[in-house]
Amino acid sequence: MNQSEDQRLRLRIHGMDCAEEVSILKRELVPLVGSDDRLGFDLLNGKLTVNLDGADVTQGDVLAVIERTGLRAEVWDDAPDRDGELTFWQRNQRTVMTTISGVAGGIGLALQLSLGEADESLPVIAISFYLISIATGLLLVLPKAWHSLVALRPDLNLLMSVAVVGAIAIGEWFEGAAVAFLFSVSLLLESSSVGRARRAIASLMDLSPPTAHLRDEDGKISDVAPADVPVGFTVVVRPGEKIPLDGRVLVGISGVNQAPITGESVPVEKEPGDEVFAGTINGDGLLEIETTKAADDTTLARIIKMVGDAGSKRAPLEKWVEKFAAVYTPVVMIVALLMLVIPPLAFGGDWSVWLYRSLVLLVIACPCALVISTPVSVVAALAAAARNGVLIKGGVFIELPAQLKAIAMDKTGTLTQGAPAVVDVVPMNGHNEAELLMRAGALELNSNHPLARAIVDEAKRRDIELVAADNFETIQGKGASGHINGKPFWLGSHRYLEQRGQETPEVHEQLESMQEAGRTVVVVGNDEHVCGFITLADAIREETRDAIRELHAAGVEKLVMLTGDNEGTAKAIAAEAGIDEVHAELLPEDKVKAVERLVEQHEYVAMIGDGVNDAPALARASLGLAMGAAGSDAAIETADIALMSDDLSKLPWLVHHSRRTLRIIRQNIGFSLAVKAVFVILTFVGFASLWAAIAADMGASLLVIGNGLRLLRA
Repeated sequence: MNQSEDQRLRLRIHGMDCAEEVSILKRELVPLVGSDDRLGFDLLNGKLTVNLDGADVTQGDVLAVIERTGLRAEVWDDAPDRDGELTFWQRNQRTVMTTISGVAGGIGLALQLSLGEADESLPVIAISFYLISIATGLLLVLPKAWHSLVALRPDLNLLMSVAVVGAIAIGEWFEGAAVAFLFSVSLLLESSSVGRARRAIASLMDLSPPTAHLRDEDGKISDVAPADVPVGFTVVVRPGEKIPLDGRVLVGISGVNQAPITGESVPVEKEPGDEVFAGTINGDGLLEIETTKAADDTTLARIIKMVGDAGSKRAPLEKWVEKFAAVYTPVVMIVALLMLVIPPLAFGGDWSVWLYRSLVLLVIACPCALVISTPVSVVAALAAAARNGVLIKGGVFIELPAQLKAIAMDKTGTLTQGAPAVVDVVPMNGHNEAELLMRAGALELNSNHPLARAIVDEAKRRDIELVAADNFETIQGKGASGHINGKPFWLGSHRYLEQRGQETPEVHEQLESMQEAGRTVVVVGNDEHVCGFITLADAIREETRDAIRELHAAGVEKLVMLTGDNEGTAKAIAAEAGIDEVHAELLPEDKVKAVERLVEQHEYVAMIGDGVNDAPALARASLGLAMGAAGSDAAIETADIALMSDDLSKLPWLVHHSRRTLRIIRQNIGFSLAVKAVFVILTFVGFASLWAAIAADMGASLLVIGNGLRLLRA
């Protein structure tokens, strides 16, 4: 294993910030190293790993090949993120160039419309601005197009360059500028995904506290960085603090908010012997914890690593237009050349006639309409989605919802409201609901516990006047007690009721039944008897049932719940919502494995969630969706699409919107190719003129743009 590690060449690739560079590097390096499996790409950090074990290849060979692609490589030095060392131009080059391209193109069009002369020739100043627009739009594209041409492997960069040059050749300066600008925008959207992923990891890092209270062998407590705490030592976590490392409780009882890691909707009571996770939040008790994992091996650290790994593993779908360009561009050039030389040489044709016809063929074959059709449709679809509260982070993600066969869903905050609410109030021994809520509310009035807030909110909703209990006392990890109108009352968990010895067999059976149904039970009593109990649960969203039903109707084959909550709660919510399959009590890494299994079975799988614990699964799915209004920054940044209104009904809408977008894009591509096919035939038989070709090309461009803009009405 060590030998294999020694044979791994790790390189920092400057300029590798999107899938396009990965494709170029693979194309050049695979023939050198012999297999795609020897290459590992980490787009988030601009890192390339090459396994040279058993390969007759040196570091110099690899660096030389990378140099030929126009990218620059250096040996990886494990330095931290270098964004702070980059100049403004290095960080924002693509954004600046795209902005200049758009502004210059707009100015050129304004000048053309205001200064155009009677003979329809363009003013020189308008042409100058169009040139600026084209140059800035294609500045980062032309070197790659040249490399593609030299390597005789035409790609979309070459296709775009040919489109722009063709537009200039026929005098359509605005069209050429528009193509350059739109293509630059699409590349900007793709490269920005790396920045989003880095911000997601940064937000995850914020969960870990900067210091840990370490107790040494002499009992002295000192503040140190979590990374400096050895495994097996004791750390002290005070009330309200974040737990710095994974460990096991030695001393103390407290409710711990595990939502950042497991997604559980209510705090989990921890006592000696229980496991705790780094990044979770301690409640109102003092805990002493024996560390069981180092800082770089905690559950939180693994979440951070999984987000990066899943993001780098995701292979971008190769666009149909890019594949088509590899054939279309060289075929058109070859056909035009053959049309120029064969008739005069073989059949004695007039060179001037066939030169004219070959020029007509090149003009009509200019793929402007074909190339413009997709970005215009995508931009319109993205704008329509934004108006409907759905934030789609780039054109590639507008296509995926149409192909989904399975959707995995988090429970808490996605299918449910994300906070507990009172479900049942069950009075006993002569008490009524109002009395029970008044006494529970009096005991919980000044507590910040989620269950306490839910009980107080329910009492206020029923217009029950609450006065805080006298002599209030918190019973660590069990409940609370106090005096109401001079009489002692208490409330607590089922376990606390058992400890008090006031439980009857009938009450036990009733409480067990409700807990199995996924309810959290708060028991209220006095020294004489049990007054009753209040059950709480995370309430399902109002739109959840309809959204699930519409997704099934839209052809999504399987809807799966992935949750960190207990199995009883999960099954109860799933049955109420109409979910097909349930996986409960999952850690973040378990969710990733479940999503991977779904991808193997159904290929196109979406994951929707709202918490930090969902981020790795969101990144691993074919399509990651986040609940945007109340979701964590990490989930929103990692996801490809965010539902900004937290409205699940937008999910079936998104599937239908995606299908409509694909349908319009296919219409545009089909129409563009049909027009070109007709004119190719007319050119061969001599019935097409250069002006007709120009008119047809412009007409096709305008029609596909108009058709694409119909998506704005979605």
